Amino acid sequence: MAKSLEAQASQGRMPRQIPYIIGNEACERFSFYGMRNILVPFLVTSMMLAYAPLAEREGLAKEIFHTFVIGVYFFPLIGGWISDRFFGKYNTIFWLSVVYVIGHAFLAIFEDNRTGFYAGLLLIAIGSGGIKPLVSAFVGDQFDQTNKAKAKIVYDAFYWTINFGSFFASLLMPWFLKNYGPSVAFGIPGLLMFIALVIFWAGRKKYVRMAPTPPDPNGFMHVVRSALTAPGGGAGLSLALVGVVLSIVAFAFIGTLGFVSSFCLALVFLIAFGGWGAAINLERARGRHPDAAIDGVRAVLRILIVFALVTPFWSLFDQKASTWVLQGQQMTKPEWFQAAQMQALNPLLVMLIIPFNNLVLYPALRRMGFEVTALRRMGWGIAFSGLAWIAAGALQLAIDGGDPVSITWQVLPYALLTFGEVLVSATGLEFAYSQAPQPMKGTIMSFWLLSVTVGNLWVLLTNTALGNEAVSAQIASTGLSENAFLMFFFAGFALVVAGIFALYARRYPMQDHYRAAA
Repeated sequence: MAKSLEAQASQGRMPRQIPYIIGNEACERFSFYGMRNILVPFLVTSMMLAYAPLAEREGLAKEIFHTFVIGVYFFPLIGGWISDRFFGKYNTIFWLSVVYVIGHAFLAIFEDNRTGFYAGLLLIAIGSGGIKPLVSAFVGDQFDQTNKAKAKIVYDAFYWTINFGSFFASLLMPWFLKNYGPSVAFGIPGLLMFIALVIFWAGRKKYVRMAPTPPDPNGFMHVVRSALTAPGGGAGLSLALVGVVLSIVAFAFIGTLGFVSSFCLALVFLIAFGGWGAAINLERARGRHPDAAIDGVRAVLRILIVFALVTPFWSLFDQKASTWVLQGQQMTKPEWFQAAQMQALNPLLVMLIIPFNNLVLYPALRRMGFEVTALRRMGWGIAFSGLAWIAAGALQLAIDGGDPVSITWQVLPYALLTFGEVLVSATGLEFAYSQAPQPMKGTIMSFWLLSVTVGNLWVLLTNTALGNEAVSAQIASTGLSENAFLMFFFAGFALVVAGIFALYARRYPMQDHYRAAA
């Protein structure tokens, strides 16, 4: 059976199992964005945060939201690892999807119980996060060298489908929340996730399944450990130890930062300094491991630098479901329209921009002699996200000035941010799979998604800083409100990193790690 499926995949045609994966993804994305996009409005208006003064609820809602997003994009590390090493992509996706469905049920049942509701958020974070790196990598497994050109078409369709589900979820769920309450508004996404599970199961006999990879003595972590502990490699080991010390320091601030922020900050220190030290010492591991393993680790470390530079984009992008929704609630709008429904504009624009870019913009740029590489697209995407937040900051200035501002004006920042999203996120799915060595595809996809966790970590750290009186005084001295100041701060953050990204992209050696034809 496996051989016949491999042969079918190698005929240069579109694999017939793809519709099952695409259908599953459309329903799963509806379920995820359906609950995600109403989470902040629900928390602010429900009794869930009734213990806090009204003035603090928006800040608490943002903290809960971004903590949830951090969890969603942290658990891909676990999902990628257990898939690669033990159960394979299909089994891991299926069983974590069951956990996902249970989490949705908890949200619908425990709408007025904090413990039950937060448990539901945790289960969704585990289920949704655990399968995130696997579904897109599972798509890639259905292709080989002979039909890999079709993979880009499918990844674009895959991303388009994600946004198709997100559009209807963003448009409908705020309306259901207002008119039918949280049980229905959270229950409908749960039903869609159950349908997603059934669709995925229905294609089980048609998939190309890559076997789990047994523990490899020449795997990424083994090579890194050899490099750091190699004789004469004191400089690299010292850097790794600096990362360990800084991680301990991060936990020393757990009372101020909270467990999630401290844990994520410690993880960032370990990856950054451990990776830096390994890169310095990597040649010292040659001889203890094959050249291919050394070169593979070097490729992964280069990829991680790209991922690190993408984190500011996610800081800006994910706040459209928190900061921008709260801004929209301060703007004038029809009585029947909810500020959270503006989020539907994002997936709608994605569905229009992707075909426009592929059919009009990119061919036109190529005719002009400008090659639109993956890294160029990602760099420009980060820059456009910065421009979007400059536009949002300008709107906040008008709101703070007391002028009535129509929510229609949010179309401009949404359009700029969405154009940036297409350039970064849609490209990132393709980039991450093509650049990852075969034994580590699931894991490297997890690191791509971990960049979202780090992006949301920057948001939590920034919100924590606002609680410092000295920081608040400095912001007040600028004459800007905290909201306006933060919008311009994040815009500057993204634009500076976009410049650094452009410099690094010039030196990055692209790889091709699609599997060979059968």
